Amino acid sequence: MKTQILYTIGTLCLACLLASTATADEPASPPNVVFILADDLGYGDLGCYGATKLKTPKIDKLAKEGRRFTDTHTASAVCTPSRYGLLTGQYPFRALGGKGIWGPAPIDSPLLINPDTQTIADVFKNNGYDTAVIGKWHLGFGEGKNDWHEPLGPGPQDLGFDYYFGVPLVNSAPPYVFVENDHVFDGDPNDPLIYLGRNSKEKATPITPIPREASQRTPNMFKGAEQAHKNYSDYTVGTTLAGKAVDWIEERQQPFFLYLATTNVHHPFTPAERFQGTSECGVYGDFVHELDWIVGEVMKTLEAKGVADNTLVIFTSDNGGMFNLGGRAAAAKGHKINGNLLGSKFGVWEGGHRVPFIARWPGKIDAGSESDQLMSMVDMKATFAALLSQDLVEDQQKDSVNMLPAMLEDPDQPLRTEMIVTPRKESHMGFRKEKWMYIPAKNDGGFGGSKPNQHAWGGPAVTKLVNTPNSDIENAKIKKNAPPAQLYDLKSDVNQTQNVFREHPEVVQEMAAELKAYQSK
Repeated sequence: MKTQILYTIGTLCLACLLASTATADEPASPPNVVFILADDLGYGDLGCYGATKLKTPKIDKLAKEGRRFTDTHTASAVCTPSRYGLLTGQYPFRALGGKGIWGPAPIDSPLLINPDTQTIADVFKNNGYDTAVIGKWHLGFGEGKNDWHEPLGPGPQDLGFDYYFGVPLVNSAPPYVFVENDHVFDGDPNDPLIYLGRNSKEKATPITPIPREASQRTPNMFKGAEQAHKNYSDYTVGTTLAGKAVDWIEERQQPFFLYLATTNVHHPFTPAERFQGTSECGVYGDFVHELDWIVGEVMKTLEAKGVADNTLVIFTSDNGGMFNLGGRAAAAKGHKINGNLLGSKFGVWEGGHRVPFIARWPGKIDAGSESDQLMSMVDMKATFAALLSQDLVEDQQKDSVNMLPAMLEDPDQPLRTEMIVTPRKESHMGFRKEKWMYIPAKNDGGFGGSKPNQHAWGGPAVTKLVNTPNSDIENAKIKKNAPPAQLYDLKSDVNQTQNVFREHPEVVQEMAAELKAYQSK
């Protein structure tokens, strides 16, 4: 009942706002939607969220012309389950018949979303929109184990997207080729892409050389498709995806939904030459500069096409920032990737999943405004359904809450009061209720690296690296007498400096029971 009321409010808001900008003879045209999802961009990586060692004027302009949210969270602190939550509107622990998705999809992963599942792309497609996903996919292809034989289906086009172009997994894992719809881009039937596997002794097709400071990249595990591999250069992935997004927008003749999933700023950090050396925090900051340029190219195209004022543009990230080699180098130069938040990518502390979120829609969203409404990325499905006055049946809105009123107006009461967050380890699945955050274990359930030669730092090691104190940690290690679980009052202590588990046993008991109930739904 509560969710239905929120849908009604959102629909009425939209109807009134659209009517105010249309004449009696000229019906209002449906708004376009561009959803830009950065990769591994932390809460402190933008000027409008406090960054000082890099510049993001294009993204900051979105915030000046729209609304900046301060309590938005990804469904997971990990890329693949986070994207699952965004597209389906369901918490990723429910995926795969209840087994859940907890880590990045492997190279041979099948499509992780059942084609019968309604996605946010379906919501737009059902309303006559052109739909596209451009950029990082990382949700698998095909059924069973993906052997990479073409056509690569089912895939994005079976989930409501008319068009797909992008990186099939992630820029740090093979295959290092682009995929367009269900085929390798610029592939050759006489030279097919062949998956060799992890331990093969056959020679893989050469890929772009990169320096150590760019951070980790998995060796290629594919042979063949030589021309397709040549068309993929780590240093032009960002500009290529920007060009594809621009071209697709320019060709549209009817309302459109674009999901632009950049590879910036996921490692390896390989910005185009024009951005190299432009920030004060090394190649990490340079890669953020390229991301800012990509956003600027999209906005410039919307303006040139004359549709910028009738386009809802949302900018956010798939999870918090990561302290790999490039991230640690940026931190050493004084850049605060996740601001002062505790934790990082893969972990359940706030730095792993609290992300920037900006919404711009001139005349509908107040310029320069802010919102502290609690929001999860699973909410985009219900929000877009409300935007289009589309009803969702109960099993399609199990986890998703309509946040359109938080974008268009300034509600007195919170639209969402509780939320599940999943880290890499199932044992650390967190439960947020109003001001409280409950974590049923010690540590953050994410990366465990702490030595200079290790790729992925996390947990207590990061707290020492970036000076984010926590009462359970001393000398970069969890104290032996630390409580068995964690409870934080995020209203008074958003940076999670004090675990108040022992001070509020009644809250712990209540939240532990509610988390268990969620897991059994």
